[in-house]
Amino acid sequence: MAYENLLVEKKDGVAIVTVNRPDKLNALNGRTIEELDAAFSALASDPEVRGVVVTGAGEKAFVAGADIEELSGLDAEAGRALSERGQRVFDRIEWLGKPVVAAVGGFALGGGCELALACHVRVASENASLGTPEVKLGLLCGYGGTQRLPRLVGRGAALEILLTGERVKAAEALRLGLVNRVVAREDLLAQAEALLRQMIANGPLALRATLEAVHGGLDRPLGEAQAGEAQLFGELCGTRDAREGTRAFLEKRAPRFEGR
Repeated sequence: MAYENLLVEKKDGVAIVTVNRPDKLNALNGRTIEELDAAFSALASDPEVRGVVVTGAGEKAFVAGADIEELSGLDAEAGRALSERGQRVFDRIEWLGKPVVAAVGGFALGGGCELALACHVRVASENASLGTPEVKLGLLCGYGGTQRLPRLVGRGAALEILLTGERVKAAEALRLGLVNRVVAREDLLAQAEALLRQMIANGPLALRATLEAVHGGLDRPLGEAQAGEAQLFGELCGTRDAREGTRAFLEKRAPRFEGR
């Protein structure tokens, strides 16, 4: 499928999705949100894709936020609909069932920060800065940021970021756990892809089950979450991949996973 505001490249099991509006600092307008939805829907069912890197075009921004011109004319009903649509799209990314790594170069603000939060792991460049400046516009995060950020960095740190609207530079983001790694700008995409390839070398069913166990268990009591983990563990034990993985370990060779 051809996209107006996205570039999607696939190579050796990895899809690289690039938000491609560098003249607008890759801001998330309505068309871009629709295209992200379509792209991740297609990637979810693509058997050739084992994982995804999300990044932004140009040197200045990952995604600098929502399109403010579009926001300025919204009434209450339209605003709620916009928020719910964005949440659905970012939920699709979070629940893709395949690892998604954000390669965050430059600004990741507002909706861009929320997009990075919806990814499973974040690799940032040294010049990256993340933040949620919506309060400076009289708004709040609408694409899941008020919920994902506290789950990632804790309530206190999240509230400081959300209520001040100030940017968090890469080094501080790393200290808070907002990003997983900080690398040189010129190495950003290569490092993000290398990390993703380390993940997808493992069993695809195991990766999907691990993502499900973590996301499905966070908001449940520990006992219920562990019961879900045990269920998934048992299901994996009955797969060909698990038999292959354990046999390969015992035979001191690399496993050949089939996703079955």
